[in-house]
Amino acid sequence: MAEMKVSLPAKLINGGVAGLVGVTCVFPIDLAKTRLQNQQGVQVYKGMLDCLAKTVRSEGYFGCYRGAAVNLTLVTPEKAIKLAANDVFRQKLSKDGHLPLWGEVLAGCGAGTCQVVVTTPMEMLKIQLQDAGRLAAQRPRPQAAAAAAAAASGPAPSLVAPPPAQPSPPPRPSATGITVELLKTRGLAGLYRGAGATLMRDVPFSMIYFPLFANLNALGQEIVDNVQTRAPFWHSFVAGCTAGSVAAVAVTPLDVIKTRLQTLQKGEGEDTYRGIIDCTRRIMRREGPAAFLKGATCRALVIAPLFGIAQGVYFLGVGEAVLGLLE
Repeated sequence: MAEMKVSLPAKLINGGVAGLVGVTCVFPIDLAKTRLQNQQGVQVYKGMLDCLAKTVRSEGYFGCYRGAAVNLTLVTPEKAIKLAANDVFRQKLSKDGHLPLWGEVLAGCGAGTCQVVVTTPMEMLKIQLQDAGRLAAQRPRPQAAAAAAAAASGPAPSLVAPPPAQPSPPPRPSATGITVELLKTRGLAGLYRGAGATLMRDVPFSMIYFPLFANLNALGQEIVDNVQTRAPFWHSFVAGCTAGSVAAVAVTPLDVIKTRLQTLQKGEGEDTYRGIIDCTRRIMRREGPAAFLKGATCRALVIAPLFGIAQGVYFLGVGEAVLGLLE
């Protein structure tokens, strides 16, 4: 039984287009996930909906897309590498058109390992931009700070005296500024802070996702003239959503550790960590095991449609159509 082959350039285009569409749709939920996972002492947000509502109220609608430019820029190579690497490994490990379960898991492991090269700096920059609004919400407002300072300084100033200067809010961080600062102070290794935790999250994710998706998607494939056809769009979409949500929830504890390690600026009373083991111990001791599932619902709501769209575009053959127009 033969299987329809897709060229590597088409796979790269499919992965890139799918990543752009998917991230645009679900980025606000990803921002809520990051802010919820970073909460330690002061609980600024009660949940995903509360986080999104407060973000829109204090930062505007586009505040929900803080860090989206970084993600949209790097998600194309990230998704292209992930999907293409998985397919390449699957083809290399298959024998006579058959790929055993251990081969599927190993192919997913290879795909997760390859994507870390792009994922780590992307996540590093994205997290700083996403979490800036949470840190700003913890700071006292200028009016409240001025009133508190006036009360502490004693009697009210004279009517002819100039009003006390109000502290200006800190400048909003930018991806370029963060990158330059990290390269100056820590070198290239600064952009790859938390690479071990990223690898520890992405490899198990891919080991779960790709075999599960392949088996679910195979249920919708048919054999025509001894050739295995593609599954219908809706079937690939549902299979991608199901496999993505299962894998996302399964590795949420590892994602919490990665997010905490990659966050450079901490709020008042929040811990800093020396590594994966130290982070795990401190979270367990201070917040309990439930903290490792912070943002699990958000992750499922992000990853499910993200990979559903990715696999839908992938199997619709957008890359093949683009290459056909260029020929």
